[in-house]
Amino acid sequence: MQISPNKVISISYRLTLDNGELADEATAEHPLMFIHGIGQTLEAFDDKLHGLETGAEFQFSLTPDEGYGTSSPEMVIDISRSIFNGPEVPKDLLELGNMVPMQDQDGRPMNGIVLAVDDQNVRMDFNHPLADQNLHFTGTIISIREATDEEKDHGHVHGPGGHHHH
Repeated sequence: MQISPNKVISISYRLTLDNGELADEATAEHPLMFIHGIGQTLEAFDDKLHGLETGAEFQFSLTPDEGYGTSSPEMVIDISRSIFNGPEVPKDLLELGNMVPMQDQDGRPMNGIVLAVDDQNVRMDFNHPLADQNLHFTGTIISIREATDEEKDHGHVHGPGGHHHH
């Protein structure tokens, strides 16, 4: 079976940057599982895997434009420190370099990295951490199967290694 849209793909991979730093990996014991062609991964990543078969090894690179884009100064903003007050906020949340899960004005999740903190504001960078980076992937296709109707309806993988509904 070949990788094509609406197939559940299981892969092991290593993602490295130009300097050789390991940015991410999934092992054969803990693979990445996703439905191909529905936007769960980068479009160029899906394109590079399209047509491969179980057992195939892959090696390719993506430019910043194909990956997470280029950083934008508009994505570095000051947020009032007061929104980080409250008993449920961890005391160490605003340490420099911390990634803080937040939401935009429409409720979509986004992560910001703490760049600076003063009495009034927290300066945060909402650019993707891998913006401006060339992404180098190596890996193996572990398995390919048809996505179930339920998986297609829900937009994610169910069952072993995927999402489970209780």
